[in-house]
Amino acid sequence: MTNIWEAAVEAEIRSAQERGEFDNLPGAGKPIPGRNLPYDESWWIKSFMQREKLPSDLLLPTPLQLRRRVEQVPDEVRDLPTEQAVRDFCALLNADIIAWLRLPTGPRVVVRPVNVDEVVRRWRDDRRSAMASPAPSTVADDDRTPRRGWRPWRRRSAA
Repeated sequence: MTNIWEAAVEAEIRSAQERGEFDNLPGAGKPIPGRNLPYDESWWIKSFMQREKLPSDLLLPTPLQLRRRVEQVPDEVRDLPTEQAVRDFCALLNADIIAWLRLPTGPRVVVRPVNVDEVVRRWRDDRRSAMASPAPSTVADDDRTPRRGWRPWRRRSAA
């Protein structure tokens, strides 16, 4: 039974080669990546995460993920449009933290809920300072091309 199966598989491979289905495959003629490296048990996870462009934070235990999220709160709320959106973001994060505190798993790491009022105060201060400082221009004054017919040494007539 095994020989019949092997013969059928070999026949399919041979016919696919004759049809040219194996010609011009990506990576053809190139060495197998990682062939000379020592064996790594998690090679497939690393390659999947690299291929799908997933952050490595997903592999962290829950308390470390939560701490990382708490650290990133100022960057996350910076572009939110309203104070209510900032409060909602903090409420969702605090709900995740409290759920973990009720049933902790993973390493024992101190994770405290976010102080919503402090985050909102900081968000307001950042918005005020952004509005007070002029926005940087996209084109520098020195990089502008002169207008046609305009000469910097020519005086304009007071007409």
